[in-house]
Amino acid sequence: MRRSIKLAAVVLSGSLGIASLAACGAKSNDTTASSGSSEGGLKVGMAYDIGGRGDQSFNDSAARGLDKAKTDLGVAVTEADAKTGEAEADKETRLKNLVTAGYNPIIAVGFVYQAAVEKIAKENPNTKFAIIDSASDTQPANVTSLTFSEQEGSYLAGVAAALKSKNKHVGFIGGVQSELIKKFEAGYRAGVKSVDPQMPVEVTYLSTPPDFSGFAAPDKGKEAAQGQIDKKADVIYTAAGSSGNGAIEAVANAGALAIGVDSDQAAQPALAKYKNSIMTSMVKNVDKAVFAYIESAKKGQPFTGVKNFDLKADGVSLATTGGKIDDIKAKLDEATNAIKSGQTAIPTDPSKL
Repeated sequence: MRRSIKLAAVVLSGSLGIASLAACGAKSNDTTASSGSSEGGLKVGMAYDIGGRGDQSFNDSAARGLDKAKTDLGVAVTEADAKTGEAEADKETRLKNLVTAGYNPIIAVGFVYQAAVEKIAKENPNTKFAIIDSASDTQPANVTSLTFSEQEGSYLAGVAAALKSKNKHVGFIGGVQSELIKKFEAGYRAGVKSVDPQMPVEVTYLSTPPDFSGFAAPDKGKEAAQGQIDKKADVIYTAAGSSGNGAIEAVANAGALAIGVDSDQAAQPALAKYKNSIMTSMVKNVDKAVFAYIESAKKGQPFTGVKNFDLKADGVSLATTGGKIDDIKAKLDEATNAIKSGQTAIPTDPSKL
């Protein structure tokens, strides 16, 4: 690790204030005394993953938690966007700017921030950080990991897909072939297998690290979905951020069924014209985790270590908007109860299936 920034450098960069945040894509909501901006209250910074607020999926779920904290807890907030194809140094600069502007805690949305969070947190031990979807044995004590049991919700999505598929052929599209997204794949395929061990599951990844563009490429999502539809898959689950919007479009145009991810995508205004084709969504309640973390920080007792949100803790669930899975509710409830009781263990590695 490089040595910590000299204090003089921090003071000098502090003269940039919010201007430096704006240069890095920040959108400050730190505007009123009631939110704590002028009364020494809690100031929360959020650094988004690529796609940012408006992706109708992962980032939007985090944004809902931030919005709720601003409204219900009266905290001041600012948001900083990432850019597709950015360098690691850009992530570090974004976090440094939030620190310099006085935001504490700072929440990094997505595992792509792991290295940057570790580095900047070590250099700024008095600032609290949280990172969503990542945990490392080497991160310092001022970093909290907010993780989820994605494989459990994805298992239920697989059960639903297998039960609703008319062609007995389903698909999975992952944004980036990473350990995180493999959890979605593993859970989904295990769920399908629990209903029909012989049912084919098409699997397509849109990019491979260090290329993370698969989370923000709707055109690639659309192309991948069409490829699976051409192979007769008629229910397709996409875990790919805003790339999933393209997949949903292709599925809707083909008269097939889509399974959304992270947010209840059938309820998203930007996807309203496709809502009748969105069978369900595997909702990852990032908003609840974000709000809970900010609330703990406001109380002066911020979460530490790894805080995992599983099916039992309502960290993941299946959306029921539109009533398209009402007819299989009994079987989904049975599968849910088996997971919560520990009777069913869900794999996190698809190679183990």
